Amino acid sequence: MSSITDVPGIRVGQVERIGDGWLTGVTVVLPPPATIGSVDVRGGGPATHETDALDPTTLVPEVDAVVLAGGSTFGLIAAHGAQRWCEEQGRGFRTREAVVPIVPAAAIYDLGRGGDVMARPTEQMGYDAAAAAGASREFAAVRRGNVGAGTGAAVDRRRFKGGVGTASLRMDGDNADIVVGALAVVNAAGAPEVVSRAGATGAQARAGVPGTAAPDRTPSEPGPPQAGPLNTTLCVVATNAVLDPAQAKRTASAAHAGLARALSPSHTLADGDVVFALATCRRELVPGTDSDPRMDLQVLAAEAVRLAIADAVASAEAVETPAVVLAKHPDLT
Repeated sequence: MSSITDVPGIRVGQVERIGDGWLTGVTVVLPPPATIGSVDVRGGGPATHETDALDPTTLVPEVDAVVLAGGSTFGLIAAHGAQRWCEEQGRGFRTREAVVPIVPAAAIYDLGRGGDVMARPTEQMGYDAAAAAGASREFAAVRRGNVGAGTGAAVDRRRFKGGVGTASLRMDGDNADIVVGALAVVNAAGAPEVVSRAGATGAQARAGVPGTAAPDRTPSEPGPPQAGPLNTTLCVVATNAVLDPAQAKRTASAAHAGLARALSPSHTLADGDVVFALATCRRELVPGTDSDPRMDLQVLAAEAVRLAIADAVASAEAVETPAVVLAKHPDLT
């Protein structure tokens, strides 16, 4: 199966805690040194850390790790642990006095889903996830579903289980060595956009569009929809292409189209939707005669995000705790 680690040099580490009130975790995407990074925050309710540092006009264009966590804003403390690990490895922006790792982060809202609202990601979990990424081999498989930051994730107004998913695509022609990968943590207010047997999207079928049939349900029926500021989809897009900070920013922006195609609705006031973009800058894009390869790369970034989101929901398994009952999504199995 394709994954973000198909991009040479990209590694992923994940830790989670399940049981005794816990249902949460941390995912760290660890790029090679000198990776260019940017971000585009589109959701109305984001929980983020150090995203301003990724603006193309700021001092440091490079990123040492990206942390994705549960726990809402409380979970952002996991970034401190990943930063501590990077400092121990000598990774970061070198000043006269110290090495300062640049570790942006974003979090989903999964508070209390394991039964204990105080069971949130810790700094140590961020450290352990970064260490796991650092210890993994190049091109290693990425765990999917109920893992890492997706451990407590839910979709479709907390009716179905969300999780972690990943995918990659490759450019063609003279740029066949360019890989674009994506990793998604899907905890969306919206429903996955899937095609029902009648040809309508899953969202249309649920809405009762004339001439469509509702999708089949599994024996374990989900609970009723629940409202509230409890959502977010977090994505990391990575490529081995050479991009400058502005081009990385545009890639992050373009990748949001994949998020919008995968989830309905997306980018709502209750979602904190975020896309990070990482460029390891190992391969120069070869100019084309008919199209700009940067545009082709951005098209693939959006599609990789769409595929990663679908993979996250398809890989997630049903969960029942004292606080929630989250069924496996019936249309993405």
